[in-house]
Amino acid sequence: MLSEQAKDAIREQMARYPCSRSALGAALYIAQEECGGWVPHEAVKDVAEVMGLEPADVQSMMSFYVMYNKEPIGKYLIEICHNVSCALLGAQKLIHVVEDKCGIHPGETSEDGMFTLKGVECLAACGGAPCLQVNGHFHFNVTPEQMSKMIDQLRAEGGPDRSLYNAAYVPEKTCRIQNG
Repeated sequence: MLSEQAKDAIREQMARYPCSRSALGAALYIAQEECGGWVPHEAVKDVAEVMGLEPADVQSMMSFYVMYNKEPIGKYLIEICHNVSCALLGAQKLIHVVEDKCGIHPGETSEDGMFTLKGVECLAACGGAPCLQVNGHFHFNVTPEQMSKMIDQLRAEGGPDRSLYNAAYVPEKTCRIQNG
């Protein structure tokens, strides 16, 4: 499933750490990028093989962290923080806007494949609550009106060339993997 280029990028990340297992997070980002924004089971097996781990070890990392997608996502991944500060300042209203405009609930992707909505725990931006990320880019102090306009604007743009973390995690020595 993973290309030799992706496997080489994972090996390069492994070489950066005294304990190669420490590169598992980077390896999953590389796999996720290559697979169009999510990590299918076949890619989990490839990551495990390259890193000398069991697939269950890789899967346990994926199940703990929300930034690894276990199923296909839309062109735009909207992650709305629903932790205390954001919840008190209107996160649920933002979630409702996305639900109404896109016809989805947290954990779902719109029928047109444009939007995936996730409710996430703390994005570490409490001073800008309510906050959210769209494809890894932060937005602070978002109002329901701004959320509505943002969705309209994203829909009008038609979507980025590729999905989610195509730019969010690229260490200086990791090659950029292009979908072919």
